[in-house]
Amino acid sequence: MRLIENLLVANRGEIALRVFRSCRDAGIGTVAVYSDADTDSPHVTSADAAVRLPGNTPSETYLRSDLVIAAATQAGADAVHPGYGFLSENAGFARAVRDAGLTWVGPAPEAIETMGSKVESKRLMAEAGVPVLPELDPADVTEADLPVLVKASAGGGGRGMRIVRTLAELTDAVASAQAEAASAFGDPTVFCERYLDTGRHIEVQVMADAHGTVWTVGERECSIQRRHQKVVEEAPSPLVDAAMRAELFAAARTAAKAIDYVGAGTVEFLATASGEFFFLEMNTRLQVEHPVTECTTGLDLVTLQLRVAEGERLPQEPPAPRGHAIEVRLYAEDPAAGWQPQSGTLHDFHVPGVVAEFALPHRHGIRLDSGVTAGSVIGVHYDPMLAKVIAWGPDRTAAARALSGALARARIHGVTTNRDLLVNVLRHPAFLAGDTDTAFFDRHGLDALATPLAGERARTLSVLAAALADAAANRANARVLGGLPSGWRNLPSAPQRKTYVVAGTEYEVAYRLGRSGLVAEGNECYEDVALVEAVPDRVVLAVSGVRRTFTVGRHPGLVVVDSPLGSVACAPAPRFADPEAALAAGSLVAPMPGTVLRVAVSEGDSVSAGDPLLWLEAMKMEHRVSAPADGVVAELPVVVGQQVDLGTVLAVVDLNTEESE
Repeated sequence: MRLIENLLVANRGEIALRVFRSCRDAGIGTVAVYSDADTDSPHVTSADAAVRLPGNTPSETYLRSDLVIAAATQAGADAVHPGYGFLSENAGFARAVRDAGLTWVGPAPEAIETMGSKVESKRLMAEAGVPVLPELDPADVTEADLPVLVKASAGGGGRGMRIVRTLAELTDAVASAQAEAASAFGDPTVFCERYLDTGRHIEVQVMADAHGTVWTVGERECSIQRRHQKVVEEAPSPLVDAAMRAELFAAARTAAKAIDYVGAGTVEFLATASGEFFFLEMNTRLQVEHPVTECTTGLDLVTLQLRVAEGERLPQEPPAPRGHAIEVRLYAEDPAAGWQPQSGTLHDFHVPGVVAEFALPHRHGIRLDSGVTAGSVIGVHYDPMLAKVIAWGPDRTAAARALSGALARARIHGVTTNRDLLVNVLRHPAFLAGDTDTAFFDRHGLDALATPLAGERARTLSVLAAALADAAANRANARVLGGLPSGWRNLPSAPQRKTYVVAGTEYEVAYRLGRSGLVAEGNECYEDVALVEAVPDRVVLAVSGVRRTFTVGRHPGLVVVDSPLGSVACAPAPRFADPEAALAAGSLVAPMPGTVLRVAVSEGDSVSAGDPLLWLEAMKMEHRVSAPADGVVAELPVVVGQQVDLGTVLAVVDLNTEESE
């Protein structure tokens, strides 16, 4: 046995913090690496030591194996944990770590190499007797094979994947997937396989030691996905019964033993509603969704990784599962705008009812694994996941209710997130019934699922609360006569007015405070509203005799009102418009900071509504910018490789006025 004394985590954010927690419990020292963009990241200050990797992008920093190993040597680390993503499934990196005399907390490089190629791994699994979907060469796909899924041979996380339903789409889909795969993984190899519209994504957690013991530690269902990336995960799967579980576990053990696997890994399958399943891939690392397995088994999978890397033997059998756990990935993104990633400052972040952070809950409740805190800046260089919020309960219904309630009450100020979508999913009858295949968003309608929790009435009342809280803050900060009522006059006068922009819509509040109390105008929702209390951070209104409390957070250029009715972000409207901010008609602006990856048109080209104009690369994903209507490309002020900021004009399309109207 070779005991680990000081471990470097070759990763960032939430997973680095997760590994550090297990290290602290075991008495192991910790080393962080960080890019310039992550200088103030919580994982940097949490470690015992931290080493800078100069640069911002992954290719300059976290994907530079030479820099990471040099950092380990410089900081005196004797082991490296790769986390997930970045270099976690890079066999060359694993070899380099071992060659440097360091302990590699992961499987052998040969196992990573074998399973790192989806083409080679499928061939091997088929030979071992594990059911697989046949691989198709993109050049050989016929009409009879459709629909197919184009997949990157290396990597995962939804990158380098495209659904193709017609042969006309195939060439562009392959080219796009190759470009994304090359950017994300350094390998442009792609292949095709049959696409199941309504499959279930089931995976089995395995843990194996160097002495021949292979555990199958329960299954997880991860079918609710966007862009082939998981959004909701749970253990156990509502689809899997005892017989199917035995078959899945046997297949997973066969897969692990076929490559002499050692460490934590996940064997992923695509299953049908009838219980038939096919091998997809094996992830030779810890999974993002490992907390649901930890909650239901009581195991600390990171601690087990460390012990196995040190040479310890596992007991013969893992503990039996207990209860049900559900995890959601809270992203800085706008689902209603095509899952558009968001960036900016996270002014406030609090999830209520948390009983454990990065650790096994001591009782049923909420676990939070988050790489951000209030004040964190969400940049454009990395995945926009803010946190994993996990609920562990005695059964599936209890876990879903606890998780949806915690999310609905969370304070998340400063960036748009998928929080409301997650709550709507967890409360959806189909989800509660366990009907959760990979077509969940398509079948139930993304527009409906992304509907804000705060409806129109809630928004109107929240805007009134924002105005009253702002007025109270002004009085509190007044240097002269601050104790006077807001808008006080000797005689009745014009109402006070305040205008806010909520999700692109302007709301004007007009109100008076007189002897008879609050008189608000302009909306029928105000007809039976009385003011109970208004202070800078809280407003209490009696609405048709029912008291409702609105908590108000005030940030630069933003007022966020939280209540049981939903969270409403109110941006105070400027009193005077800036003429320099006006855009020419037909202008298409960058929805996020990024890099121009490809350009499909030239100035003077005629385009139809929906035609791709160019592609941006941001947050490790490719984003298409399309023509809003028929017209002619009048301006194209950007070139391939150019870095653009949020709001940069990418193209101007002179629209066909008659058709656009």
